[in-house]
Amino acid sequence: MKESRKAAVHKAGFVNIIGNPNVGKSTLMNTLVGEKLSITTPKAQTTRHRIMGIVNSPNYQIVYSDTPGIIRPHYLLQKEMMQFVDTAITDADIVLYVTDVVEKADKNKEYIEKLQQLEVPVLVALNKIDKSSREEVIILLALWQEKLPNATIFPVSALEGFNMESLLNHILEHLPEAPPWFDKEQLTDKSLRFFASEIIREKIFRNYAQEIPYCTEVEVEEFRETQERYSIRAIIYVMRDSQKGILIGNKGSALKKTGTQARLDMEDFFQKSVYLELYVKVLPNWRDSRSRLRQFGY
Repeated sequence: MKESRKAAVHKAGFVNIIGNPNVGKSTLMNTLVGEKLSITTPKAQTTRHRIMGIVNSPNYQIVYSDTPGIIRPHYLLQKEMMQFVDTAITDADIVLYVTDVVEKADKNKEYIEKLQQLEVPVLVALNKIDKSSREEVIILLALWQEKLPNATIFPVSALEGFNMESLLNHILEHLPEAPPWFDKEQLTDKSLRFFASEIIREKIFRNYAQEIPYCTEVEVEEFRETQERYSIRAIIYVMRDSQKGILIGNKGSALKKTGTQARLDMEDFFQKSVYLELYVKVLPNWRDSRSRLRQFGY
């Protein structure tokens, strides 16, 4: 008699990454996905949107979501950013909470309380362990296990790629059986236009200090593809004339530097030549305008 063959099981689900600012959520997702989808800078609140990165194999599809860092909102933009976080908690198949070896464990404790009440698996990634001692890491692992007794805690270094395989194996173990949610060739839910704006915004965060990055938004006004290249025209919005002057710099030098850096990164990301035009416009109080935020995709 021929032995009956069991059909291969396919797993698929949403692994949503949350945590406080600057703990390495975006770096962790980029490492897990194997592509730089989320922009990363040393500044807090770099991530403003929920960005999905999709990992496919014949037997599974993991949909990771990077989310903004948890903050107490001071204006409407930040409230919209926290909506992305709250939604990510409620629609997750697995919640991946990222902390690190330097932040205080009681920061934004209301979200820790939310994690304690979840029925879906909760994983905690204790990141940046390469910046701490073995003894300190052991103490922090015990602290987080006490705070979240039903969670599984992983010491990791997203930047160095340490312990990623163990984390992935645990995710696969707890991923629900389901058909794929997205096409198997799809890497993300975002468009190339979106990534063009994010790359520009990353350069602004890296090149400018104080309030400038937090008062700017980037809108790609034109995105055309020809056989030879992408032609992109983008508007950088600021809130005041003084910010516009700083962004442009002496004889346009600062804006030219930002544009050159962004173009080179786009060419690497798109694998195609890019022609980029940047303009700066003043849009007062856009962060508290619901219509403007909708225009920018929030």
